[in-house]
Amino acid sequence: MTQGLHRFYGHNDLHYITCSCHDRRPHLGTALRRDLFLEILEETRRKYRFVVHGYVIMPEHFHLLITEPDIGDPSLVMKVVKHRFACACRTFPLGEGRSLTIADHVTGSHAPRHVWQPRFYDFNVWTEHKRIEKLRYIHRNPVNRGLVAEPEQWRWSSFRSYLYGEPGLVRVNFQEWPLEIKRRRPVRWGEAECDALPLIRKVRE
Repeated sequence: MTQGLHRFYGHNDLHYITCSCHDRRPHLGTALRRDLFLEILEETRRKYRFVVHGYVIMPEHFHLLITEPDIGDPSLVMKVVKHRFACACRTFPLGEGRSLTIADHVTGSHAPRHVWQPRFYDFNVWTEHKRIEKLRYIHRNPVNRGLVAEPEQWRWSSFRSYLYGEPGLVRVNFQEWPLEIKRRRPVRWGEAECDALPLIRKVRE
């Protein structure tokens, strides 16, 4: 299944990322957990310096459309976001009535278990047509799933940032630093460093 897949970093592409919860369980099924995930994503965005072009947080998965980070690469970003959220879920089983800060949630160094599926899907987006297509899919996802009637009714996506200019918990199309793109060679599956990297299609569209 993984044979022949390549990863393309350092080419100034956007990355359309999809990640699912373990066994498609709704670990993002409450407003509090979705808010927590977005707070972690925003902290990670500022620390590793990447631009978020779009996002949606669903009950059992999420989609992101991001640039490559100025520090590290998309694999590192995903590792940090997934690990921090998993630690929070495992340390504090969150319910709708509980409100804690990021510092309260992200404590301890124990390894999280059974929150996320291994790895994640990464699709290089390098045309304006494909960027718009992915954004439309992201923003229509809650409507297509029957969670809301209109995209603006789902608070955990970037649609309201585009429609109303709302900042939200994650800054969209916002960059506070000069972004330096670092070119890297494509990595083939099976090479030493690739276990920590995501899977993307072999041919970019």
